[in-house]
Order: sequence, then C-alpha cells, then structure tokens
Amino acid sequence: MTKQTLLQMAYSAAEDKKAEDIVVLNMEGISLLADYFIICSGNSDRQVQAIAKELIDQSEKAGNPVKSVEGFDAARWILVDLGDVVAHVFHKDERSYYNLERLWREAPTMEI
Repeated sequence: MTKQTLLQMAYSAAEDKKAEDIVVLNMEGISLLADYFIICSGNSDRQVQAIAKELIDQSEKAGNPVKSVEGFDAARWILVDLGDVVAHVFHKDERSYYNLERLWREAPTMEI
C-alpha cells in the first residue's frame, strides 16, 4: 500500500464516522514519526472510539497492520499509528487544549 493510498483510506475512514475538522499535515522532512498526521475530533467518547475503530478496521482490511493504538479506553485522545500515517483522534474538548496544529505549525496542511 502506498503512502498516498494509506492516507486516503485513513481520511475516508475518519470521514465515514463523521469526524469533525479533519486536518492533514505533511510531516515529511519535519518529523521522523510519520510522513502524515491526520488530526480530527469527535463530540463524545463513543464517537472518538468509533472513529479510531474504523481507522483500525479499514487499515487491517487493506492489509496494512496497525503499529500501535494508544488512549483507546480513555477516549480523550486516541493515537492510531498506521506506519506512514499517524491519526490523532481527539475528543472535541481536548483538541483545543493540545492544539497539535499549532505545535506542528511548520508542517504544511494538505487537501484530500
């Protein structure tokens, strides 16, 4: 699976579960963690978990094993490491507090 295909799959998975304010950051040359970050939010713990679960399910269905998942039970900030793409799924109340878009402001945003 190419990086672009993985990115599109992850974006679509978040969109399918009605994630809000989906932002894609191009991290190539900026971070060693991943080439792309997807940052999105949900309105409740249940929705945050549903978004993360869909990311996991779609990645595995596409034959891309998930490297790691952090924060699923708390459902405030779930990190889903898909390899070249890392998804940050926030509860809406936590997203503005951590403000990853500001932290990684040198990373260009991408339209999907």
